[in-house]
Amino acid sequence: MAEIEKNDYNEESIRSLDWKEHIRLRPGMYIGKLGDGSSPDDGIYVLMKEVIDNCIDEHTMGYGKHVDVNIKDKTITVRDYGRGIPLGKVVDVVSKINTGAKYDSKAFQKSVGLNGVGTKAVNALSNYFKVTAFRDGKEKTAEFERGVLTQEHKETKTTEENGTLVTFVPDDKIFKNFHFVQEYLDNQFWNYCYLNAGLVMNLNNKRYVSKNGLLDLLQRKTNEDEIRYPIIHLKGEDIEVALTHENDYGEEYYSFVNGQFTTQGGTHLAAFREALIKTIREFYKKDYDATDIRGSVCAALSVRVQEPVFESQTKTKLGSQTVYEGGPSMRNFIGDFLGKELNNFLHKNPETAEALKKRIEQNERERKDMAGIKKLANERAKKANLHNKKLRDCKFHYNDEASGKDKDKIAEKQKESTIFITEGDSASGSITKARNVDTQAVFSLRGKPLNCYGLTKKVVYENEEFNLLQHALNIEEGYEGLRYNNIVFATDADVDGMHIRLLLMTFFLQFFPDLVKNGHVYILETPLFRVRNKQETIYCYNETEKQEATRKLGNKPETTRFKGLGEISPNEFARFISDDMKLQPVMLLPETHIQHLLEYYMGKNTPSRQDFIIDNLKVEMDLVEETIQK
Repeated sequence: MAEIEKNDYNEESIRSLDWKEHIRLRPGMYIGKLGDGSSPDDGIYVLMKEVIDNCIDEHTMGYGKHVDVNIKDKTITVRDYGRGIPLGKVVDVVSKINTGAKYDSKAFQKSVGLNGVGTKAVNALSNYFKVTAFRDGKEKTAEFERGVLTQEHKETKTTEENGTLVTFVPDDKIFKNFHFVQEYLDNQFWNYCYLNAGLVMNLNNKRYVSKNGLLDLLQRKTNEDEIRYPIIHLKGEDIEVALTHENDYGEEYYSFVNGQFTTQGGTHLAAFREALIKTIREFYKKDYDATDIRGSVCAALSVRVQEPVFESQTKTKLGSQTVYEGGPSMRNFIGDFLGKELNNFLHKNPETAEALKKRIEQNERERKDMAGIKKLANERAKKANLHNKKLRDCKFHYNDEASGKDKDKIAEKQKESTIFITEGDSASGSITKARNVDTQAVFSLRGKPLNCYGLTKKVVYENEEFNLLQHALNIEEGYEGLRYNNIVFATDADVDGMHIRLLLMTFFLQFFPDLVKNGHVYILETPLFRVRNKQETIYCYNETEKQEATRKLGNKPETTRFKGLGEISPNEFARFISDDMKLQPVMLLPETHIQHLLEYYMGKNTPSRQDFIIDNLKVEMDLVEETIQK
């Protein structure tokens, strides 16, 4: 037996880290996954949010109606017009853990940032961090680099309005190749405004403001032609609800606690879903099936909770059981509100009540029609799962419960959970060998999946491949059990690969649109070319990059065109699905009408679609010809 190397364990083995060292060593414990900005929960959005949350808390307490944010290159500047940090505490507030006014519940009773860590994490994870407080005609500035104080300025007089100005540059060694996606920024800023009606936010001079709160949110997230009745909007003390039913399948929720978007739900969302069923059954005096009531629902919920408890530092899932210490349970608070207000609304609006009833009964008919085929499909899936060669699973899953002393580390890995949907055994073989078995799973398609445009959800059960994919994702009964945070199409970058992507997008948009709307679906970008000489290898993702690499390496370097993912060796593939992974998010613009979109691209051939193909093909050819001429 090999001898195990022994290490001394003594006083010299014990190492103490100061606050900034610990944050930089374990950034995931404080901000979740790092990423490069291609996902809405990547670290750079969390950093910006931690700073803005302080501005929102000031606004909530009645100080400051405007927040100005500017992003230029990789520098973020945030200015609020609240009371401003007390000048004698400017350095402490951004550099000493567990320092802040939010420990005084009277000052910030229903705030998100109660642990005194957020802004310090931004400071520690930034190459440059500068804070200026304006207060009562005076100002004070402090500057930092990676959490280390580099200059503390003296107090000076100022004519600036009260408030705080923060400028920071995220550390590009931690957030490699980061960039901001405008759609994610739009969603983030609109959410702030929906939850704080009347607040005005400016991002690079683009104005965001909401008059009607969650009603505006649902109007932006739905299409007037696709909802079955006008949006119901209910408001009470510390709670606001908006809901409707659509023509789509599934359930779609936007839940918030103290202004924090809880993407993974929590106790408040569970209470709402339960209360909705109970209220509907009591109003119609019928024991409708829960899935028929919630099927195709689109709802937004916001609650204010004193000293909320979240299940991780990133605050994406609420764990609080009560609204405040000694107060009503979350279940009773939301149940009583919905039971009274929704019941009253339906009595006062019989046309909406009738439309809601028809939608529930339509769901009931469709469910009963599918019952037989669903049972057979599930039995087939269970047998297949015992020896499912299509799925190579990973260790950590998105919505598993994290517990124990390492729950923050586990939660971080759960957020990284990814399933690659590949075409054929060749491509899946390379990815399977190269993947991180902790967080990356692989699902292999036989070839091109079925075009399911215009088909009913029966096809999900009748088609064995779709049914196995549905079971692999664990989304048959809703999204609470979604096993992977990132669903990634990993296809060849040729015509057939593009067609497979289109067919997969059709499947998800037709039957599981919320996965796309909530930022779970991506396309893996892999290189088309490898250009190398004896000293250097460059991977190129398009023709332009290939020509630039050829010029750079000179002397006729070796150029390889990857015809498919299966041609990339596992060793090479590992670099494309690890830290340097390039993911293109599949996003829907707010005004997108899903059925019109699918009809245009996947329905019958039309002259307008032919024109679109010809026009865009011409643009692509012009680009290549222009590059070659250069």
